[in-house]
Amino acid sequence: MPGSDDEDCIWFVGAGPGDPELITVKGRALLDRADVLVYAGSLINPALVASSPVPEKVNSWGMHLEDMVSLMADRVKRGKTVVRLHSGDPALFGSIIEQIAELRKQHITVRIVPGVSSVFAAAAALATEFTPRGVSETLIITRPAGKTLENDCIAGLSQYPATMAFFLGSEHFADITAKLACPQDTPAAVIFHASWPDELVITGTVADIAKKAKNAGITRSALLIVGRAVRGIDSGYLRSHLYS
Repeated sequence: MPGSDDEDCIWFVGAGPGDPELITVKGRALLDRADVLVYAGSLINPALVASSPVPEKVNSWGMHLEDMVSLMADRVKRGKTVVRLHSGDPALFGSIIEQIAELRKQHITVRIVPGVSSVFAAAAALATEFTPRGVSETLIITRPAGKTLENDCIAGLSQYPATMAFFLGSEHFADITAKLACPQDTPAAVIFHASWPDELVITGTVADIAKKAKNAGITRSALLIVGRAVRGIDSGYLRSHLYS
C-alpha cells in the first residue's frame, strides 16, 4: 500500500475502463487517502470521483498542460498527497510523458499505478480472448489519423494475422475499415463504454461495422476490435496445450 514516501511525489493512477470496482486495490487506497484529485473529465466515471473523500477535486478537462502541472506541483510542494487520475491504464494514449517531463523540471517525481485498460474490458464484453490458439498470436493496439495524428499505419498493420484494437477512432470507423487490408468478411465489433452501465456491443464484419455503429449513434468513447477473435468460441480456435 502507499506509505509515507509521498514527499515531492505525484501519483498517476489508472482508473480502469469505467466500472468503479475495476480500479486496483492500490489505486482505491490512494483515492481514499489523497488530499487532491486531478481527474480527466468525462473519461472518468463520475461515480468513481464521487466515491473519493478527497477534499479538493479538479476536473482537468480543457486545462492547458502548464496550468495543470502548476496546480499539481503547487499542492505537492505544500505537502499534499496528489493523485492524477487517468482513464484505463495511463500507458495507453494517456499523454503522461509530457506531464512527467514538466514535473521533473520542478524536481517532482511521479509514481504510476497501472489500471485495467478499456481494451481488456472490451474483450470481457465480447466474452473472448484476443489471442486464442490457431486464431491470433498477436494483439495490435493502434489509432487512426485525426486532429492530433497526421498519418497512421493501419493499412500496413492490417496485413498481419492479428487481432486489432483501435482507440480514439469513434468518429473515423468508416475511414479505418476502408484502409484495412484484411478480407471484408473479417469479424469486427464496436464496444461503447466498455464496463459502464450503458455498455453497448455491436458485432459485424469489416464490411458493415462502421455503418452499424453509425446507425446506433456511436460517435465517441468506443473501441473497434477487428479479427476472428471477436467471435470467441466460434472463432475456430484450437485447444490450448495448457489444458491438454
